[in-house]
Amino acid sequence: MKANELISLNKTELESKVKDLKEELFNLRFQLATGQLQNTMVIKGVKHDIARCMTALCKLEQKDAQGRA
Repeated sequence: MKANELISLNKTELESKVKDLKEELFNLRFQLATGQLQNTMVIKGVKHDIARCMTALCKLEQKDAQGRA
């Protein structure tokens, strides 16, 4: 997932994306604990995707706050 793709999303889409990614991270951690996960680097990628979404969400909220002031 690219940061440019996230900029075009609105607040509700970003929040749902973060929720989905957190659920995916939970499932990956569960797979890791049970020994079913082959590639552990996937966890790192999902964490980075969550961070990108959260950054885009914060930037969007800042832009909205500046527009209101």
